[in-house]
Amino acid sequence: MSLHIKGVTKTFGRFTAIDNLTLEIPKGEMFGMLGANGAGKTTTFRMMLGLLEPTEGEMTWSGNKIDYGRTHLIGYLPEERGLYPKLKVRDQLVYLGKLKGMKKSEILVEMKKWLERFQVPQYETKRVEELSKGNQQKIQFIASVIHKPELLILDEPFSGLDPVNVELLKEAVLDLKKEGTTIVFSSHRMEHVEELCQHLCILHKGKPVVHGNLKEIKKSFGKKNVVIHAEYDLQFLREIAGVVSYQPTNAGARIQVENEGVAKALFKQVAAAGYVQKFEVEEPSLHDIFVEKVGTRYE
Repeated sequence: MSLHIKGVTKTFGRFTAIDNLTLEIPKGEMFGMLGANGAGKTTTFRMMLGLLEPTEGEMTWSGNKIDYGRTHLIGYLPEERGLYPKLKVRDQLVYLGKLKGMKKSEILVEMKKWLERFQVPQYETKRVEELSKGNQQKIQFIASVIHKPELLILDEPFSGLDPVNVELLKEAVLDLKKEGTTIVFSSHRMEHVEELCQHLCILHKGKPVVHGNLKEIKKSFGKKNVVIHAEYDLQFLREIAGVVSYQPTNAGARIQVENEGVAKALFKQVAAAGYVQKFEVEEPSLHDIFVEKVGTRYE
């Protein structure tokens, strides 16, 4: 069982939102989908849900074409929140669970389990509008997983949450993955994608500009980051061939270099200049790669 996206193009009039996208997301995988606003993420998600038809190409789940009749197999947490503010949490979840083909008795069992897990059982009889933004987000998450979907699409799942609740939801997502749920994950927080996803795709103007295994993407990027802590001015390192960027810090400098050979040259220079408290070569961050490939910060 896997999600196959084969040669998918989606146009709206003369505008091409997605341009010949081909991906495979295996069962049980957590897959990162990144892109600046307007890159085509939401359009791709809507095609995964069967809400939009591709103009060309096809999307299949477990070998079957995705259409609206298969949405009971899919869970979706949208970036724009969609709960009914006047409804009580219990009524909201029962209604949404029934839309996915569940019986009320099943829904109530799952609902109580999730409310306990998220430490909010007291909110069962509260109206959605009475909850904080973070707690509304927990209810929205429960709504997206209550029917135990095979494929789960999470668009900015941690927005509006404090660090404690981010960890709560993160643990829940990882447990769903262990249970075999296939998860497509989008977030503006690059560190979350790096922590949770093995494979990813960066979309830019509807085209995949980076796609593959995260470790291999970092390795093939070539550039490295060097963190240096020293008690003297490191500005002279700017002049070394192969230094891509130089950022002063309180303790020294953070420098991006073209490759490990340049890092070795830096080390010789700083070791000769005086005492070095720290010299560390790091893999490029996902943010570095995004900026390089897309030409803009991801915010």
